[in-house]
Amino acid sequence: MAFPLRVLLVEDHAFQRRLGLRMLAELGVQTPLEALDGPTALDLLEGGGEAVDLVLVDLDLPGMDGIELIRRIAERRSARAVAVVSAMDAAVQHTIALMARAAGLRMLGCIEKPMTADRLRELLQAFSAIEAVAADDDGDIHSHERIADAIAAGEVLPYFQPQVEMRNGRVVAVEALARWRRSDGRVLPAAQFISRVEQQGATAALFERTLSESARHWRAWQSQGIDLRISVNLSAADLADAAAADRIEHLVRQYGMPPDRVILELTESSAITDRVVGLGLLARLRLKGFGLSIDDFGTGYSSLAQLTQLPFTELKIDRSFVSGIERMPKNRATVAASIDLARRLGLAVVGEGVERSEEWATLAELGCTMAQGWLVSPAVPGEDIPA
Repeated sequence: MAFPLRVLLVEDHAFQRRLGLRMLAELGVQTPLEALDGPTALDLLEGGGEAVDLVLVDLDLPGMDGIELIRRIAERRSARAVAVVSAMDAAVQHTIALMARAAGLRMLGCIEKPMTADRLRELLQAFSAIEAVAADDDGDIHSHERIADAIAAGEVLPYFQPQVEMRNGRVVAVEALARWRRSDGRVLPAAQFISRVEQQGATAALFERTLSESARHWRAWQSQGIDLRISVNLSAADLADAAAADRIEHLVRQYGMPPDRVILELTESSAITDRVVGLGLLARLRLKGFGLSIDDFGTGYSSLAQLTQLPFTELKIDRSFVSGIERMPKNRATVAASIDLARRLGLAVVGEGVERSEEWATLAELGCTMAQGWLVSPAVPGEDIPA
């Protein structure tokens, strides 16, 4: 497979740089570029030539280190994506990834030294796949009217990703994930349109559509003898509506679905702008029997406060801690502590983004309750869940 990309490798060690360039060429990268330090890389990126697709950055560079280089690339939007090439520990890598994403720069991940052709190929394939989705987008997803029309017409609907018990592999729940099934047959993931939905204040319409469609599928599965809990994402904007608890209960009960079969997920970064309304809403939802899950646990700064002060019933460990957990001692320690804390608080634990058997085995060893990810299944249409 050839990669028609412009890839810049920033590495001060001459042998490592030559080795990396050779691997890029053997993998079919048409334009491999090189720089031995940060200033040289910036000069090359900003020289007015063709845009660079991907920059591979060694962190331990002389003078301007790789972290400062990534910050400047993000600030100047001088490349489409970056990836770290380093033997630095996972905590530093994770911090850099958060910094890059906060600045709006696509961070593909890290290649541990020594660099291997297989890991480099995975990174290039990931970049190509993301770019293919973006290139396939004809631009009308950025129209508020088009999104609103699509939600109203039922084009935006939930796909469902199974969650399984780790002790026996039994499917016990699914997460409803928004997909836009367009009239031309394409299915766009939420990442391609959800930010625009949020910006334009259409989250309530999307949530209600997702919840009602989920309840409809639940009733169909029940008729086939399948009883699953369904997790649905609740946005920060939904927490500002004092009447939401009654409306949510009405939506599910009209399909005969008990509230205790629904888990409402809040990301850790969800901000409760009106604490009186927001906290009252969460308390009323629990009183009605709904489960509450804290999603992406560990990626924000208020984890412990959220867990101890709000009535959560479930904790979801973010995929950034699950990926490669078996070879990252700090991630393993963080996940182990999170699982232990959840157990003491009486919470179920879901490990997100489980893609490899080694990740499954490590989570199981640490006592994780459930797993979700491509190792189990991608998100599928509701009609496919029984199979």
